[in-house]
Amino acid sequence: MIAAFWRAFTQLGDARIVRYLLLAVVLSLLSFAALWSGVAWFLASTTLTDWRFLDTTLGVLGGLATLLVTWFLFPIVLSGTIGLFLEAVAAAVEARHYPELPTAKGIAVWPMLLVTLRFLCVAVLLNLLLLPFLLLGPLFPVVYYVVNGYLLGRGYAELVLLRRLDPVAASALRRRNRGAMLFAGILTAMMLTVPLLNLLAPVLAVMAMVHLCNDWQRPVFR
Repeated sequence: MIAAFWRAFTQLGDARIVRYLLLAVVLSLLSFAALWSGVAWFLASTTLTDWRFLDTTLGVLGGLATLLVTWFLFPIVLSGTIGLFLEAVAAAVEARHYPELPTAKGIAVWPMLLVTLRFLCVAVLLNLLLLPFLLLGPLFPVVYYVVNGYLLGRGYAELVLLRRLDPVAASALRRRNRGAMLFAGILTAMMLTVPLLNLLAPVLAVMAMVHLCNDWQRPVFR
């Protein structure tokens, strides 16, 4: 498991990987800039009460809440956008480490978009539902990492496996390796909460998942 992430880390200098990493980060930043701008405009143009002081206070609190939610959801959105470039990243990993493999059938654009959109919707919804768990104090990180670890592990495993397997075979292989999948997802979720490292984490997760899925599929390749 750790070896898979280490092999991914050593390939970050690959020009093909860097290109898609930058694209994913730019798209994520643009999406959150649009979210922040939209909420800021709404708060500035809406009168919530007849008291100016209270309106100003609510506006400030709303801005802080938007900032908190933006920071909270940034890792998930960043993880979702990398799914759009997964095929190219996975191909770069296979070209370097597994040149003997047959060419992957890949995933068509629309299925890829649907899987990515489904992941984003479920992940955003569950993370919003997790916000009340902040009141649990020290227990919150445990809940956060387990829930997001499962989501991230399953999401990346599904996308990588579908490049070479049909949905039924991919689902069966994913279930047989659910422990490793969850551990990889939790490790990814933890990296996503570390500043700067969180910008690299989605690409590292995809690359590591390619290595893991290759190990799981070895009997199939043989």
